[in-house]
Amino acid sequence: MDAVPAETVKAQPEPGTMLLGDLGLDPAALAGYSDHPPRMGFFTDTSVCIGCKACEVACKEWNAVPEDGLLLTGMSYDNTEGLGASTWRHVEFIEQTIPVGVDGGVDGGGGVRWLMASNVCKHCTEAACLDVCPTGALMRTEFGTVVVQDDICNGCGYCVSACPFGVIDRRQSDGGAHKCTLCYDRLGDGLTPACAKACPTESIQFGPLDELRERAHQRVDDLHDAGRPEAQLYGADPADGIGGAGAMFLLLDEPEVYGLPPDPVVTTRDLPRMWRHAALAAGCLAGGVAASLLGRR
Repeated sequence: MDAVPAETVKAQPEPGTMLLGDLGLDPAALAGYSDHPPRMGFFTDTSVCIGCKACEVACKEWNAVPEDGLLLTGMSYDNTEGLGASTWRHVEFIEQTIPVGVDGGVDGGGGVRWLMASNVCKHCTEAACLDVCPTGALMRTEFGTVVVQDDICNGCGYCVSACPFGVIDRRQSDGGAHKCTLCYDRLGDGLTPACAKACPTESIQFGPLDELRERAHQRVDDLHDAGRPEAQLYGADPADGIGGAGAMFLLLDEPEVYGLPPDPVVTTRDLPRMWRHAALAAGCLAGGVAASLLGRR
């Protein structure tokens, strides 16, 4: 048998750290749904976002999410700052200075451009918020999404610290944790989520995740051919630290510019190894105590 070239050998994860994306597993199937619809998700193309905030308004109206800020924050035209318990879709306004001579500058000189992006929960394949929930309030649906069951949530906040994106949060008015549900009630009736339905430029696209991933890669190729080499996908790789996202994005700059972690990792990845080490330490301690007591006889 011929040796496999070193550059084609993929590094193997440590025991207990393998992700569902690495195994090609469907999260809905793993959650116990033997006969389920295709995994659904979002593809947000920020290159055509106009910052109208129709998605924010539609999300709040359909899901009865309370208002959380009507005053400008000083961060461009943003009045909600970021995702939270009462902001399930958040449109970012990122102002950048364009150097002299770069396309987009005023009359060939320097200028300012806006990067606009509608951010949302990633509905991770490996969802740390779901892993740490002690009451089962966070659940995986048959569509592969992650939702909070308000009547079961006890407001402990474990999910808040577990999320690598800072998406989920507790609402002060009721103490419960809240986030995007990908309009689970609408999906059950075959409807498009409110934010995608309201988007006038189709920046927010909804559909089967596999189809969206193919469409996203094609869109990136088109932008590269059009002279936009900086275009890149975020959350579309099943081999990343969260097993791939259920909500992926096309970005026109580095993830950090949009307030996204460049290499997100599920925060519960090392828990199995940590528990094994803890069990080993406890065993050694118990053995030492037993030997000490026996030695006294």
